[in-house]
Amino acid sequence: QVELVESGGGSVQAGGSLRLSCKASGYIVRAGCMAWFRQAPGKEREGVAGAFSGGDITYYADSVKGRFTISQDNAQNTLYLQMNSLKPEDTARYYCAADPVPGGSWRRTFAYWGRGTQVTVSS
Repeated sequence: QVELVESGGGSVQAGGSLRLSCKASGYIVRAGCMAWFRQAPGKEREGVAGAFSGGDITYYADSVKGRFTISQDNAQNTLYLQMNSLKPEDTARYYCAADPVPGGSWRRTFAYWGRGTQVTVSS
């Protein structure tokens, strides 16, 4: 049984940083595609960052490029999202997603999802 558990969310002021973690069990994070999504109240879920090939290939939404970094510790089977220079518009619930199919778009229908962790950025 696959389980993705996010942690690291919290409340910070604008300009601050947070590091989200996603610990996987029953799934190997270096396989296929791993990604972070977020959803703010009243808004659609959006892709934030994706990674292929154990984290060697990464993609970012334009809104977070240069501020967020997706990475993986394959030995710990954990996905990370380092978020710097946070803005109030980054406030959302952040979700980890995993899919075993390699290649294709990182903005895809993912097979597995975590329950999310809340990030709140105040101005």
